[in-house]
Amino acid sequence: MCCEVTGDKFRLTGDKFRLFHAFTVTYLSLNSAAMGKTTEVAADRAYDQTKTVLPKEVAQGIYMQHAPSLQALKLMHLMIGTAGGRMADDVRHEFKLSAVKKIEGMNNHTRASLAPLFEELRAATIREGDPNIETDRVVIGGLLDQAVLDRSDPVSGDILLSWYFGRSFRDMARASNHWAILDRQAVFHLGSKYSVLLFQYISSLQNLKHISSKRFTVSELRSLFGIPEGKLVRFADVNSRALGPSIDEINSDLTRLHLTVKLHKIGRTVSEVEITWEIKADLTKVKDELDRPKIGRKARRDGTAETPVTAFPDFGSVKGTQPWDRIARDNAPRIDGRHVPDLRVLADTFRKWCGQKSIQLDMKNIEKTFTTWCKSYSAR
Repeated sequence: MCCEVTGDKFRLTGDKFRLFHAFTVTYLSLNSAAMGKTTEVAADRAYDQTKTVLPKEVAQGIYMQHAPSLQALKLMHLMIGTAGGRMADDVRHEFKLSAVKKIEGMNNHTRASLAPLFEELRAATIREGDPNIETDRVVIGGLLDQAVLDRSDPVSGDILLSWYFGRSFRDMARASNHWAILDRQAVFHLGSKYSVLLFQYISSLQNLKHISSKRFTVSELRSLFGIPEGKLVRFADVNSRALGPSIDEINSDLTRLHLTVKLHKIGRTVSEVEITWEIKADLTKVKDELDRPKIGRKARRDGTAETPVTAFPDFGSVKGTQPWDRIARDNAPRIDGRHVPDLRVLADTFRKWCGQKSIQLDMKNIEKTFTTWCKSYSAR
């Protein structure tokens, strides 16, 4: 597969594609005559910590094998945003663990839990060009060369995280004359890898003139979402597990886009999925929602937020936090028959268990779930 951008036209060639987009694109300029180098633009915008400048080649034209998870995507977004105008330089980049913890959904990370995310980024393979086309020049490389998770600082207790970008990524950034200016917060707030991939793909087309919709074959849609062979085989499964939930989340107050889906069928079989997009007329609600806490977000999106939403805390102990403190004391088995278990450890264990079971901490019956779980909790 190759991806061509020429003037106002966008054309995909090949039967299959696997486009991996690392970030949410809020603006894409395609007029190369008015452009300078991507890295120069990134350096000029270093003052703006809410935006990231990304080479267009990464945003639209790169294969990514072993695509990272949602958490690794968020980490990579922070890494490229931190590097800014130096992303093409063979230098060490760094930030502290505390910077990662400011990202929604990543505030519980430790050095140990970040190591697998860096391993995912190290395993992600960039392939530019199609090996099935004899005239294509194919380059295979990586996004990340090396990452170092340092020891805890003896004074602050913080941990320094540093890395070198891979040569393929640096060469790409250095040669790039087209760029995308990215809104970091939308990616940080989206709760699904599928939502991120669809949102950034559609966003990358949004500023093309005279284009407001695109048709995808089911095969292309599976590739866009990075769904491996043998998973979500039927379109009904792709629709219920990936496409439908992504559309709902993108259409919520978390993003500036509103998407509409139309299915094209041959007989009773879905042959193509047409996605149409438009910018929401009022972006005030988007800004307000991005500024609000995650707790209760699902209820607000579903329109059921008239009653207060009780969500299990995203981090920390439940000591002194009701109703969780009371539920834990009333239901968790006592140590040696007398002592209440460590409520921070208990809370961390419950959050980990919920993650393994794909249980949302703000789901409707979370209190009942926590009560039942506490009864079988073991501090050992």
